[in-house]
Amino acid sequence: MHLSRRDLLLAGAGTALAATPLLAAAPATAAPAGAATPAGPAAPDGSGAATGSGAAAGRLPADALDAGIGAITDAGMVGAFAEARDGRDRWRGASGVADLDTGRSMRPGFQHRVGSITKTFVAATLLRLAGEGRVALDAPLGHYLPQYAVPGVTVAMLLNHTSGIGDYDTVLFTSGYDVERLRFTTFTPDQLARIGLDEPRTGAPGAGFAYSNTNYVLAGLVVERVTGRSAADEVHRRVIRPLGLRQTYFPGRRTRIAGPHSEAYLPWYDGQLRDFSVTNMSWAWTAGALVSTAEDLNRFFRALLGGRLLRPAELARMRTTVPLDPAQPEAGGYGLGLLWLALPGGRFWGHDGVVFGHATISLHAPDGSRQVTLGTNVTHYQVPGQPDPIGAATGAFLVTALSGPAAARSRGATGELPATPTPTPTPGGPALVRPAPALVRPPR
Repeated sequence: MHLSRRDLLLAGAGTALAATPLLAAAPATAAPAGAATPAGPAAPDGSGAATGSGAAAGRLPADALDAGIGAITDAGMVGAFAEARDGRDRWRGASGVADLDTGRSMRPGFQHRVGSITKTFVAATLLRLAGEGRVALDAPLGHYLPQYAVPGVTVAMLLNHTSGIGDYDTVLFTSGYDVERLRFTTFTPDQLARIGLDEPRTGAPGAGFAYSNTNYVLAGLVVERVTGRSAADEVHRRVIRPLGLRQTYFPGRRTRIAGPHSEAYLPWYDGQLRDFSVTNMSWAWTAGALVSTAEDLNRFFRALLGGRLLRPAELARMRTTVPLDPAQPEAGGYGLGLLWLALPGGRFWGHDGVVFGHATISLHAPDGSRQVTLGTNVTHYQVPGQPDPIGAATGAFLVTALSGPAAARSRGATGELPATPTPTPTPGGPALVRPAPALVRPPR
């Protein structure tokens, strides 16, 4: 899959992209950036005062953010949009092209397939159920789903990816042609779960972090078993509706994004960029099918990290992490559907997601007061081991939004941030590597 491949997350952390991209591209061709569109102060929404994570509270560096998002498209990304917040101060911006055929501009309010950020919503739903005494996080998986029982695996191990259960998407997508062949196929959660469970174990239960989308399909099935409702409905009832996230939804079998959105491009074998914005997302389900906006994601994480969605005990459990890489425990950790990264300015919490053609990263100060969510519309473009100018520009933008321009400039001459391990492998694994064209947009 690619739900949680971390193109943007890794770029922001200054590492090479994880594993191998689906369709590798030659170095990107720079193109003129579209105009960024800053917004004025947002209405109060209960967010707390900004933490001391860089720039002063309520003083987002608008000019630097305008330049930063333009730099991402100047480096070769087709289109990018973002929203940054510091307390009540808000900046929104977009750059580049949303549709190569029409030249339509990217806009900051677009809906976007947000991939593995879905996992944070599902984990929050299960934690709310745990707070009500309806789910025991340390109970065996087989207590709720005997047909999928794996000895030693608990519900919490699904949520922090320490179950050792294999990943189904690497079976579904073994080449770029599989992406095309399966784009309108409907998969059931049972099919996805059984594919993953039939894969070799990645390790003993609880032994360490090993990302698997199968974990969150099983988590969705636990939600359904406990509540008697569909997982999508339960996430809506317990998270989306209470927070007023009006543009966040599970598409189900609908192949089209409901609201204004960008196309979703993959570098293809014929030397072109192919649009995968119209696709059946049932293969991702509770592991990564959610559609949302930058504004909704910031509102969600602000409520989550600010203690408005979960009780203190459940939020503390969600923040209890295992190292993304045992060799670099200080670089990043993964909790129950929530990760942190060590970046200039401190630890920032959130998640990212990648589906075919849409990538999103959402990172936040520990109390949710300083925030940034960024979306882009080309994925699986980077050649392993080669320079990634888009990644460097993305990293600079994220640090500018979270910690200010001075922190971004302090990265040094290479433009790289301290190395941070990847939370997830590239969906599909090494078999998907294939050279593809440079990212080229039509002249403006």
